[in-house]
Amino acid sequence: MEFNVIKAAKEIFNIEIEALEKTRDSIDESFATIVELILHCKGKVIITGMGKPGHIGTKIAATLSSLGTPSFFMHPGEAMHGDLGMLDKNDVVILMSYSGESTEITSLLPVIKEIGSTTIAVTGNAHSTLARECQYQFLFPAFKEACYLHLAPTSSTTALLVTGDALAVVTSKLRNYSKEDFGLHHPAGALGKKLLTKVSDLMYSEEKNATVYEGETLRNAIIEMSTKGLSMVTVIDREQQLRGIITDGDLKRMLEKGVDVYNQNIEQVMTKNPKYIDYRELAVNALQRMNDLRITGMPVLDEEEKVIGSIIMQDIIKAGIVK
Repeated sequence: MEFNVIKAAKEIFNIEIEALEKTRDSIDESFATIVELILHCKGKVIITGMGKPGHIGTKIAATLSSLGTPSFFMHPGEAMHGDLGMLDKNDVVILMSYSGESTEITSLLPVIKEIGSTTIAVTGNAHSTLARECQYQFLFPAFKEACYLHLAPTSSTTALLVTGDALAVVTSKLRNYSKEDFGLHHPAGALGKKLLTKVSDLMYSEEKNATVYEGETLRNAIIEMSTKGLSMVTVIDREQQLRGIITDGDLKRMLEKGVDVYNQNIEQVMTKNPKYIDYRELAVNALQRMNDLRITGMPVLDEEEKVIGSIIMQDIIKAGIVK
């Protein structure tokens, strides 16, 4: 009979999904205890595992750190050659081995105990050396590996990965980890920029901002706008209070109508009571507001509602806040 590749691939999914369902259903108070240990850890959370579990451990450590729990992966081989020096009695060490008998992992236990770190076993064998020698345990239920030989770590590493995600996400929730915290830990990405970049970071202020006083002529507004290279000029009074704006679109329409720019008073042509934004707002909020209002720029005000700058839509887009 010809081997059916598609059917075989779907069966791999079925086996691993079954392993995940069994792992989900086996979650009990031991999981909650480990979450509490991580949440109240005064040091770092160290993940270690050999082979495929080690690769998964690297990802778990990265996810924990990403969601507010200081964590790193310690390779068991490197640990025996000096990296154990990174451990402290305030640390929590999560040791992962599905069989619970990996020599590279169990050989670390005497030294970790001497250091005084809290030890957690993640294993599928309740009677293993790892389970017996660690202070706390999370036990996987019995399930078969998806490998057709039932040997290569497949179902077990998938279950381990999702368990690590669950630990990281639940702990983060209990920590009240916010979007702003996430942005602080991911400053280079678009999401980090979206959560961290404020209007004040992108606005044109002081000498770079285009402003004119009420009572001036339209000619002065045109000169100010062109000199500063902005698409809008803000009209203010002597107390820096907002009185209106004129955009490049407004100027184009006025010139098409033949308005006398030399003698036209600015109050006669400006948009009065324009929409504005506080300098403390997130830039992404300014972008959303401009999109909703179908405008490309806004005056920026401070706590006293004095004009301190202008923000332009194109600059927010250039900052990489949206993709």
